[in-house]
Amino acid sequence: MSARAGETFDVARAVADIEALLAAPLPAAGPTVAEGEPGTGEWTVTAGEGFRIAPLWEGYAPDEVDGTEWDDAEEAAEAQLASLVEELEGRWGAHQQVAVHVLLLRQEDGGDAKSLPRQEGEPVPPLFAALLDEDCYGDLAVWGPASARGRWVGVSVGRSDGDAPWVMAAVVSDRPIVTPAPLSWM
Repeated sequence: MSARAGETFDVARAVADIEALLAAPLPAAGPTVAEGEPGTGEWTVTAGEGFRIAPLWEGYAPDEVDGTEWDDAEEAAEAQLASLVEELEGRWGAHQQVAVHVLLLRQEDGGDAKSLPRQEGEPVPPLFAALLDEDCYGDLAVWGPASARGRWVGVSVGRSDGDAPWVMAAVVSDRPIVTPAPLSWM
């Protein structure tokens, strides 16, 4: 769960959160570290070499909806992302789609993004491993560079499986955010 669970989605707040990520320092080196709310541990931010990822919104808890309601929740999550993308396109122009879900092939069945060994020994790049670790499986809408500091911005919405809530997240990177090369065995 993220610290954004239960909040109503607000485009203006999401944009302000992205602006704060753009202004925040990015680690030049070091391990990827996820932080949580004191007391609850709910995810607030993940930082790694050259990037920061933060939740913008989290949808329904898995036991709150099912069937038609779940379809409605999915449509609502995608509509919220579309409204945010539209707002950001007004600032930075058209976005590029960057696939995240294809990186699941690099994980062993049942493993998380940090588990080893990976199929064919091909590791998941740290930024994408961090996204997968936080269940941010949705493909990214990416702009770059989107700031005077040369930073790239990506936003996505997704869920890890049918029992997980929808999570909208933003990533800011000092490096281009592009789809990683395909696996050598593909």
